[in-house]
Amino acid sequence: MSEPTTPATELASQYIARVTGDLETNVKEQERISTEIASLQEQLATLQRDHTVLVNMQQALGVTRVPAEPSAELPSVAVPAPRRKKAEAAPDGKQKARKSTSAPRKRSAKKSAAKTASSAKTASTAKTASAAKTAKATQPTLVELIRRHLAEQKEPRSAAEISAALGQAHPGRDITAKVVRVTLEGLVAKSQAERSKQGRSVFYTAPASEPAVASEEAGAQAEGAEG
Repeated sequence: MSEPTTPATELASQYIARVTGDLETNVKEQERISTEIASLQEQLATLQRDHTVLVNMQQALGVTRVPAEPSAELPSVAVPAPRRKKAEAAPDGKQKARKSTSAPRKRSAKKSAAKTASSAKTASTAKTASAAKTAKATQPTLVELIRRHLAEQKEPRSAAEISAALGQAHPGRDITAKVVRVTLEGLVAKSQAERSKQGRSVFYTAPASEPAVASEEAGAQAEGAEG
């Protein structure tokens, strides 16, 4: 009677061992998938936060076109609680690895946002400098201002008087008496201005030929009008 019982016992033992092994494999697989889902959900949350920051920066920079929001969010998956057995240290180790991988993503997003802001600031500075350079190029030179001022004066003027008058007429320009004096001496050397002394003071006037030329031009214009 004992012979039939022995094979049945061995078969039952094999089934029990196989079921136990499959059960442990199933539990481990559940733990692995649960960890991956948690990691993906954390990565999605990080990307959504970075998306909000980048959109706010884009709007602050004056860009009107804003990328559309993601069409769908990652669905929440209900994960069955795995049986706590033997390998308790494995989820902790994976969790630490997950945290260490999410940190570089955050640093990369911050670095990208800082780079975008820096590029926008550089472009704005370059645009301002270009506008200032263009405005400066359209302004008359100091030589032209001095010659025009001398032509309008009926009496000799000193370099300090000319500097003060030009500084008052053009407050946005840095006009100093020293620069004006050097420019006046250059005009005198080119016979485009005349210099005279009264004691220790030096005065400057427009060359005598300029009024005559101006009179001739005015006469020619008057004759043309009469004709």
